[in-house]
Amino acid sequence: MPAVDKLLLEEALQDSPQTRSLLSVFEEDAGTLTDYTNQLLQAMQRVYGAQNEMCLATQQLSKQLLAYEKQNFALGKGDEEVITTLHYFSKVVDELNVLHTELTKQLADSMVLPIIQFREKDLTEVSTLKDLFGLASNEHDLSMAKYSRLPKKKENEKVKSEVAKEVATARRKQHLSSLQYYCALNALQYRKRVAMMEPMLGYAQGQINFFKKGAEMFSKRMDSFLSTTRTMVQSIQEESEAEVEKMRLSQQELLSVDESIYTPDFDVAAPAINRNLIQKAGYLNLRNKTGLVTTTWERLYFFTQGGNLMCQPRGAVAGGLIQDLDNCSVMAVDCEDRRYCFQITTPTGKPGITLQAESKKENEEWICAINNISRQIYLTDNPEAVAIKLNQTALQAVTPITSFGKKQDPSRSSQNRKHSGLENNKMVPNTPAKAPDADQLIVPGTPIQFDIVLPATEFLDQNRSGRRTNPFGERADEKQPDEEDSLLQQMFIVRFLGSMAVKTDSTSEVIYEAMRQVLAARAIHNIFRMTESHLMVTSKTLRLIDPQTQVTRASFELTSVTQFAAHQENKRLVGFVVRVPESDGEESLSTYVFESNTEGEKICYAISLGKEIIEAQKDPEALAQLMLSMPLTNDGKFVLLNDQPDSEDGNPNENKGAESEA
Repeated sequence: MPAVDKLLLEEALQDSPQTRSLLSVFEEDAGTLTDYTNQLLQAMQRVYGAQNEMCLATQQLSKQLLAYEKQNFALGKGDEEVITTLHYFSKVVDELNVLHTELTKQLADSMVLPIIQFREKDLTEVSTLKDLFGLASNEHDLSMAKYSRLPKKKENEKVKSEVAKEVATARRKQHLSSLQYYCALNALQYRKRVAMMEPMLGYAQGQINFFKKGAEMFSKRMDSFLSTTRTMVQSIQEESEAEVEKMRLSQQELLSVDESIYTPDFDVAAPAINRNLIQKAGYLNLRNKTGLVTTTWERLYFFTQGGNLMCQPRGAVAGGLIQDLDNCSVMAVDCEDRRYCFQITTPTGKPGITLQAESKKENEEWICAINNISRQIYLTDNPEAVAIKLNQTALQAVTPITSFGKKQDPSRSSQNRKHSGLENNKMVPNTPAKAPDADQLIVPGTPIQFDIVLPATEFLDQNRSGRRTNPFGERADEKQPDEEDSLLQQMFIVRFLGSMAVKTDSTSEVIYEAMRQVLAARAIHNIFRMTESHLMVTSKTLRLIDPQTQVTRASFELTSVTQFAAHQENKRLVGFVVRVPESDGEESLSTYVFESNTEGEKICYAISLGKEIIEAQKDPEALAQLMLSMPLTNDGKFVLLNDQPDSEDGNPNENKGAESEA
């Protein structure tokens, strides 16, 4: 090694400027060494801290590996192979933790401790001696200054002797402190080299021992285990990559569909509706009443489970029962100017919940599914087949064609029994030898209208007078002009089922066929809403009147009614054919079908009597004879025999509901 610079001890007493200059160089070197030592100690303490943290971390890692088996995973427990592998790794980590603990102790003893001892012993000693040397030098300077001020003329031996003694003491003290200080600085030049290398020797030796013991402990027995684990990990990675690729292709396939599937109600014109559903699930809007007149709509997930309708809010773990569907009924309703609403009614007739679907297809499928469930089809052995069979036979299940083809025997006509002398050859037609085919009566595919819409011109004509229509449904006292001079006025409560164009009015068979097709279409398309009206039969017209506003929804001249008949099995079904001239000079025929609160034969008899009056009015003698044969009211109007009480069909204050269920 190169020679070490030293301070000459012989020059300490003389304390020359050259010596002081060399001393300042040694002091600067000692200051630099002190700063570097502090930085080196911080770095070594960081290494020791990291190693100590490594011990704690490996200990925590081992515990976490063992805790994998105890985790309650939502998708089930972990794979047994993974659990076994993690147990083995936990054991390995525990053994490594022992080695890390030994390494931490070696680093503390052979790396950190030597550098701390060097700083506390050598560097602190140099710093202390420096301070003592400075004090001694200052004291010597003061004593020399006092000695130099002794007077020459008035020399006092005693004072001179005391000052000289004080100088000698200060000089001796300075000499001693300088010698100690110089020796410490000279020794520091050797000690600093040892102090820098000794901790690193301890660090290197500790690491070598750590790796050597680790290699001896794990090199042989872990080779096969690591190889097996590596093979398992590679297999899992390959499976994961294959699954990722499969999902990527599936994602591309799902995204390559037509954009219309994202658009609600995209197939509103001709939706493909499955009417054989016995279970259904999806989002619906639920109507909630928040006040007397205020409501809110909440989007929730609904699904059927057996005979129950369940509701599950988003984020909920499970759904809850919201409606029992057994023997309930469901119908489309108009609600707050919202589309695709339907209402579920309990078996007792109490209105249940109101729901809104997002499309026409969803609306009709929900109605069909609830209808199928309400019939308790889900309890059968093969509910899907039962649902398909019921929907395939919907036409026959509603009303068989033979029941509409039945003819009424003139001798069994109730009206003929009740009212002798009055016979309506159209209400009770002669039985033909062979019933005509349906195609001869109604063109196949003829559209059916399920509601009566008041024409705008007719509505304006009815409301041109200065009197405003009462918005609260109160009835006006004024009578229509055709009622004032009519010899017949009879009102019936009816519900409009449907109307359709027909080809002929020569036989009542056309009415029976129209009834069959209207009821079948309602059953197939799950149309349950019916508009209730008051049917006013006079000797001039047939008028359908809104029971709340008294506005005439439709009016037919009695002379244009060419055929009318009641159903032979369902006594409350009645229909009539109307002949209407067209603008091109042709005439069109339409059949209207109703359900009445009373027997349909009474309506037919009233229409028949009105026609009798029209014919009798052409001959005064015939009219007089007719009036003599029939009872009249006080104002000269005809009274129908065996008529129903007012509470059933004639009282407009009863049954104000505008809609009812089939």
